[in-house]
Amino acid sequence: MPQDIHASLERLIAALVQIDSVNPTLDPDHPGEADLACFVSTWCTDRGLKVDWLESYAPGRPSVVITAPGTGGGRNVLLYSHLDTVGVKGMAAPFEPRVEGDRMYGRGTIDMKASLAVCMLLVADAATRGLAGDVVLMCVADEEHDSIGTREALAHLARTARFDAAIVTEVTSMELHVAHRGFALFEVELEGKESHTSKPVEGVNALTHLGRLLAAVERHDEELRRRTPHPLLAHGSLQAVLAEGGQELFTTPSRASAAIERRTLPGETAATTLAELEALLAELTAADPTVKPTVRQVLARSPFEVAPGAEVLELLSVAIEAETGTAPPRIGAPYWTDAALIAEAGIPTVLFGPTGGGIHQLDEWVDLGSVHAVMRVLRRVVGELAG
Repeated sequence: MPQDIHASLERLIAALVQIDSVNPTLDPDHPGEADLACFVSTWCTDRGLKVDWLESYAPGRPSVVITAPGTGGGRNVLLYSHLDTVGVKGMAAPFEPRVEGDRMYGRGTIDMKASLAVCMLLVADAATRGLAGDVVLMCVADEEHDSIGTREALAHLARTARFDAAIVTEVTSMELHVAHRGFALFEVELEGKESHTSKPVEGVNALTHLGRLLAAVERHDEELRRRTPHPLLAHGSLQAVLAEGGQELFTTPSRASAAIERRTLPGETAATTLAELEALLAELTAADPTVKPTVRQVLARSPFEVAPGAEVLELLSVAIEAETGTAPPRIGAPYWTDAALIAEAGIPTVLFGPTGGGIHQLDEWVDLGSVHAVMRVLRRVVGELAG
């Protein structure tokens, strides 16, 4: 790898961390991703790269797509990083990167501005290597909330290019994350009937029905854990995450509601999980006709799993072993990432990134040695895919 790219990596990470890109949906007191998108755009334009500015899905919340065009006839490679971070409440100096030993501390260091710096340098490097295929970097807004930027970037790229592989550079501690769960979020409303609490038989207590629902959710979660486990992801889950009800003291509660979260495995869909919940509610109504539930799907994201023999997976495995001396484990992650959306677009996708800690916490950090190692691995794999 050219020494100037290697030497500039840590300075670039620090420059990115210094820019406030807290997701404004999570904390509206912050400006969002625009300043960081401007920095990335200017940096890449100055190096002769093609820059597409995307802002139609959410004005004021831009994403950028950076392209190093190939000479033609090669395979196209997609790299991914997100621009936004979580909030900084309680952090003394979140945008002042601090290096202690081999660690850099600051908001976004591991999640995921170190990876963003790696990808920016790799795309700039690709433009000088004479690769046959295009190397493209999507830098997206809103990963920490609703994936607006990824959805807009994928729609844009579907009109302009076809990709043979994608590498999502989220934190994986130099391991290969090849699968993760999806999720579906539902709101259940329960209708009761008001009465004075001195005459409960004249009313229908929606909170009582909520209690039955919560017990049924717990029973179904236990049933999910008795199913045959996925080899990497174990089991799906069902749990209540929010609940409320009633209107005032001395009045039988006429309404109650719960937000129910279902974590899904490959092969499970939003439709199948909705059908499961509707069946559970039907059982409650069959046992007591005064239970009157309605259910609404709020949000759903598919699970992710890469095919075991995918070329990008095998090339990464070889390159990581050459870098570390050890074959990397192939891990199923418990959380959801935008890799699922990229894979849904028909692109073979793997998660691979550096080591760090304090994610979504006050002491976020990245291991700088691992960032350099990730850049060496990815440069090799990008060259083998696009060359």
